[in-house]
Amino acid sequence: MAIGQWKDPKSLSRHKDRLDYYVWLAKTAEKGKITSIFFADIYGILDTYGTNADATFKGGLWVAMLDPVTLIGAMAQATTSIGFAVTQSTSYLSPYAVARTLSSLDHISNGRVGINIVTSFGKAPAQCFGIEDAVPHDERYAAAEEYMEILYKLWEQSWEDGAQVWQAEPEMAYDPSKIHKIDFQGKYHKFKGYHQTHPSPQRSPAIFQAGQSKSGIAFAGKHAEGIYCGTPTISKLNAYADTVRQSARDAGRDPSTVKLFCSLCPIVGKTEEEANAKYEKYKKNASVQGGLASFCALTGVDLGKYALDDPFNFDDEELSKAGIQGIFNNFKTIQGDKAWTPRMVGERVGMGGFGPMPVGTPEQVADVMEKWFIEGDIDGFNISYQCNPESIEDLVELVIPELQKRGIYWNDYPSPGGTLRENMQNRPGQALTPPDHPSAKLRWDKVKTADVTNAVNGTKGTAATDVSKKLVDAVAEIPATVTVTS
Repeated sequence: MAIGQWKDPKSLSRHKDRLDYYVWLAKTAEKGKITSIFFADIYGILDTYGTNADATFKGGLWVAMLDPVTLIGAMAQATTSIGFAVTQSTSYLSPYAVARTLSSLDHISNGRVGINIVTSFGKAPAQCFGIEDAVPHDERYAAAEEYMEILYKLWEQSWEDGAQVWQAEPEMAYDPSKIHKIDFQGKYHKFKGYHQTHPSPQRSPAIFQAGQSKSGIAFAGKHAEGIYCGTPTISKLNAYADTVRQSARDAGRDPSTVKLFCSLCPIVGKTEEEANAKYEKYKKNASVQGGLASFCALTGVDLGKYALDDPFNFDDEELSKAGIQGIFNNFKTIQGDKAWTPRMVGERVGMGGFGPMPVGTPEQVADVMEKWFIEGDIDGFNISYQCNPESIEDLVELVIPELQKRGIYWNDYPSPGGTLRENMQNRPGQALTPPDHPSAKLRWDKVKTADVTNAVNGTKGTAATDVSKKLVDAVAEIPATVTVTS
């Protein structure tokens, strides 16, 4: 995400605390037939750089953020087809509360909601929830596996189809024989109760993730339907795509149902001169200190001990052991063995990070997107922007028509007015997760069938929740998404 573009007098950044901005964004993105708007989100204020939050506040990213959940209802009301993916933390939010919130949003949006699953890291978010520090990386993912099982049981198993009856005589609003209490007793999570909300159009919302580590990729291969990824080269993207799709195969899933969205930040002008002028303007406004605050928080490394122009090497022992290794690998790919300075890091992150940043006419930008789309073996792009309204309007008015002209971008949603899953997977009429997804294996009808089979075979019937535990233990073109922060 670009940092510091609020300095442009035409920027809408100062209005991100008002609903009009988000309604405008939703309508404009839907005009471009964009699949979904992705709300990146964090807890806590970034305070690793310089061991304080000064640079974060001055740079202006991840500051004064609204809870994105509060925005989606209004954005859905103003649109009919675009989806909304919202970040939720398995580390600090109750699975019961998340299940209810996402089901509620899925209902009121007619099935256009997705969840971006994250395992939160760092002291700042932990301390906001009364915990001294985040749990170790791999343990976070082990806990997240239990978390997902609870979510799936609530979304897929607690309520059967047809539980809503609305029968006056004899009185029965909801059929209690079709509503089941979930009892989950795990190492990290415990839950006993019913799902608060009846099944929504998708039951389980479309599931997104962005894992880069070994544990993260395994988690993504098992659960994710959409993956956000960012790499500086096509070869690195190919390697990542291969690893993720193999992870899906290892989990018994069809890898074609795991859609990869590569980060891309286009800078577009009607002429090369106009595009280059925009690039120079964005570069001038980019916040170096904001970029450093973001980098240091994501990696856990404080570059504040270096002067801005002091060289350092990412192979230093302290740096190589800290934080998100994917970030270090991206920097190494860009720079090779050459030394970096904190200023260079801040400038790179402040301008939007590591994905491709094509600068040029609509035709030139479309050339880059077509190359990455085909050679990178991806399913679409996760578009980040420099400065709104300019960036999103340039994408919708200039670039997308060029992609449509080339026949590599759809002219309409596969399922206008349909669910996010139908449109993201390009499968109209298939609002639920497919049979090979772990959530589908916990669906009420699968569990009920397994229970009946046990009885027929002379085995003692097992409670639905126990059967589901055994089951879970056993087991075309896609256009852009748009990343936003509130």
